[in-house]
Amino acid sequence: MLESYLFTSESVSEGHPDKVCDIISDSIVDLFLGKDPNARVAVETLSTTNHVTLAGEVRSSVPVTKEEMNEAARKAVKEIGYEQEGFDWRNLEITNLVHQQSADIALGVDADGAGDQGIMFGYATDESKEFGDEEYMPGAIYFSHMILRSMAEARHSGASKIFLPDAKSQVTLKYENGKPVGAASIVVSTQHVESATQEEIREAVRAHVLKVLPEGWMCPEEEFYVNPTGRFVIGGPDGDAGLTGRKIIVDTYGGYAPHGGGAFSGKDPTKVDRSAAYVARYLAKNVVAAGLAKECLIQLAYAIGVAKPLAVYVDCKGTAKVSEAKISAELQKLVDLTPKGIKKHLKLDRPIYKISASYGHFGRRPREDGSFSWEKTDLADKLKAAF
Repeated sequence: MLESYLFTSESVSEGHPDKVCDIISDSIVDLFLGKDPNARVAVETLSTTNHVTLAGEVRSSVPVTKEEMNEAARKAVKEIGYEQEGFDWRNLEITNLVHQQSADIALGVDADGAGDQGIMFGYATDESKEFGDEEYMPGAIYFSHMILRSMAEARHSGASKIFLPDAKSQVTLKYENGKPVGAASIVVSTQHVESATQEEIREAVRAHVLKVLPEGWMCPEEEFYVNPTGRFVIGGPDGDAGLTGRKIIVDTYGGYAPHGGGAFSGKDPTKVDRSAAYVARYLAKNVVAAGLAKECLIQLAYAIGVAKPLAVYVDCKGTAKVSEAKISAELQKLVDLTPKGIKKHLKLDRPIYKISASYGHFGRRPREDGSFSWEKTDLADKLKAAF
């Protein structure tokens, strides 16, 4: 493995067209799970100029009307902050094509099998200790998220009158001896009010970058790029159509670790695209938190209608202090990795998903409402004791 290198990850804000769709889809997941913890939901969203289309399959013991789904979508757009000529929560058109779940799919899921075939990855690294954090995430994606979260908080609070909802960030970190030591370049593009000058935008963004990065980590001035095209007034779904599930690398590890291919948003926890990716992250994070390795990659594989995983692969990238085969065996003793077992262990049958749809599903702090339960390190002591 290279000891000295550059690595880049990107993030997008809650107002990015694709993230608007992810948030709407997860708002509908929460709507259903809030009424029926066993609801089945697979809802996709398309957004474009003042229009949202909902499509997918659902099943619930408690009726949920299309009007309720539409209202959840409209509320999500309002909370993001879209009141613009080309995309406004008050008058956007919503087309709802959601229908009942296929009976063929229901057969396997109702027998506690996986909702689909697929491979899912989870990853954790202790490199975050180098910048004073305990989230066990790669630095480039961590800082990319944090910059945009800081900007969004300023926009929502009214502290910034310049920023509008749509934004993207990109952070390139410099590694020496395998450890991050600073930013080599930073790119931030943010939608802004028409009256703002380029210099005003640049300095407003700079304040949030400096707030997030450790002292001395700022990139050289010539490598600090803010709105490189010079203007970004028309944004969001009015500027570019959005779809659910197009930002899966932003959602996970910023390209630092593999992604199995499936998106998370819009899916209830019987879909292993979501629940198995969450539990894989949970297991990997606990392996690193227990001190068994400096980094850990876990792959899970499932078949539709089959409950048990077909494989549980552990790769600690040469940093494991004990046998990776033994780590895999011990993890399978500690956690039932069937869809039903994952849902029970992480308590995933609650309306906790909307908050996860922006600024990353991983590297977040567990909350009292049960969201981000997969970020807990409550297995670490058990793993230590086992070895």
